[in-house]
Amino acid sequence: MKIKLLIVLVVFGACFSTLAQQKSSSASGNEAGIAEKGLMKVSVMYPYADGKTFDMDYYEKSHMPFVAGLLGSNLVRYTIEKGVSAGMPNAPLPYMAIGTFYIKSLPDYQAAIAPHRDAIRADFPKYTNISPVILISEVIR
Repeated sequence: MKIKLLIVLVVFGACFSTLAQQKSSSASGNEAGIAEKGLMKVSVMYPYADGKTFDMDYYEKSHMPFVAGLLGSNLVRYTIEKGVSAGMPNAPLPYMAIGTFYIKSLPDYQAAIAPHRDAIRADFPKYTNISPVILISEVIR
C-alpha cells in the first residue's frame, strides 16, 4: 500500500512540475506555437474573391511541404491557416488561406527560394487561381 501511495505521489509531483513549467513558459510568451522575438515571418496570403478557388488538401500535403523543404535549417516552423470568417458579421472573408514560414534569416530565405521561384509558381495552378499577397515581417513579440 505504501509503495502504491509513493508511486501516486511521484506521478502527481511530475505532473505538477510539468504544469508549472508550462505556466512559466506561457507567462513569458514562449510556449509552443508562439514565434520568438527576432525571427522573420513570411506570410503568404490568398485573398478571397468570388470565383476564386483553393485546394487546402493539396496546399497542406504538397505545396507547403515542398517549399518548407527548400528552406532547410533556416526554417523554424510553418503554419497553414484556413479563413473561416471576417472580423465583422456579414463582412466578406478577407483571405481564403494564409501560409506562414518562421525563419531565422531573410537573406538565407531569399537565397533558398530564388533558384526555385519558377517551380514554386508553377505549382500554384495545382491548388489555386489566386495571386497571393506576400508580407515579410519581423517578429517583435
